Amino acid sequence: MSDSFGRGPLTTARPANPDPVRVMVVDDSAVIRGLLTRALEGDPDIRVVTSVGDGQMAVNSLQRNSIDVIVLDIEMPVMDGLTAIPKLLAVAPQVKIIMASTLTLRGADVSIRCLSAGAADYIPKPTSTREIGGAEDFKRELVAKVKALGAAARRAGSRSRGEIRPLTPAAPLGLLKREVGPIVTRPTPAGAIATKPDVIAIGSSTGGPQALFEVLSHLKAGVSQPILITQHMPATFTTILAEHITRQCGIDAREAKDGEPIVQNRCYIAPGDFHMLVTQRGGANVIALSKDPPENFCRPAVDPMMRSILKAFGGRKILACILTGMGQDGLKGCTDVVNGGGTLIAQDEASSVVWGMPGAVAQAGICNAILPLKEIGPHIRKLASRAA
Repeated sequence: MSDSFGRGPLTTARPANPDPVRVMVVDDSAVIRGLLTRALEGDPDIRVVTSVGDGQMAVNSLQRNSIDVIVLDIEMPVMDGLTAIPKLLAVAPQVKIIMASTLTLRGADVSIRCLSAGAADYIPKPTSTREIGGAEDFKRELVAKVKALGAAARRAGSRSRGEIRPLTPAAPLGLLKREVGPIVTRPTPAGAIATKPDVIAIGSSTGGPQALFEVLSHLKAGVSQPILITQHMPATFTTILAEHITRQCGIDAREAKDGEPIVQNRCYIAPGDFHMLVTQRGGANVIALSKDPPENFCRPAVDPMMRSILKAFGGRKILACILTGMGQDGLKGCTDVVNGGGTLIAQDEASSVVWGMPGAVAQAGICNAILPLKEIGPHIRKLASRAA
């Protein structure tokens, strides 16, 4: 994990934050609730305000407490996590919900459905209390996501029902709103305006599945180019993501396989724990899966995908897009694509769950357009279907 994903020890010598991110933990196991609470409160910028055992108790507790982030289990008695999500958001629309899900096909499928229902993110939960207690990577990822989403929730008004204090910059750089100058877009080169792209490349992370469903729903008709997507997700989850995209968006989406040719009218999803690259074999562009070291502490990562697409297709043939996500994966690869004559679109801050990845390319001044989520799909369709 990178600094922006919580690298470093969970416990620090810093004094307790007087205004920490306020968290609710929801799990039917008291032991797991205790382990999650200790992992979170090991960071001085997080406070677990309440801990409950099912979805109905969570709804009741949310009516009494000001909460920024809810860590929500899926399978619980009385009311499960999926059922609870719309009820929780009805009580507190700005609260951010992280699903805690096991790495199983069922867990992945329900997690994707939870994201469609309004959850902001998910975290793969170890399968036993012993694994949770000893899994440092899990703890770091949990803490990082809670801090990032807590900052986003507070900017959106999660404290509006109670006392609101100035936001303390507790989360790492890249997760909070930064004081920067005006965001400017880069003029699209004249050559690129007249060039119909041969490939569409999309990178996303936190909040990405929801954003992908919205964008891809506009690309069923009028877009024939192959679409390559790197979404930060573990194995199993990417398989289910491809299935949901196919069902919800009417696009032929599949988890990419090593050596398969890249063809028109198909969407390729980078499989969890593999970088998805494009290489040329026998004069044709094909998928190459790589176990090279993580980049930006991620595998799959957006940067290597973008670099390989640039090499295989050429800059002016690429239409790239960066959607919501933590960190700045995609910045270096997209810089190369734009310098090579490609076109880059980024999601704007207001519609992003976390404006880390799109914020990085926007603040670098390399975007041709920075758009609200609902405008990105139609804009991509317009560029992809234009006549040369």
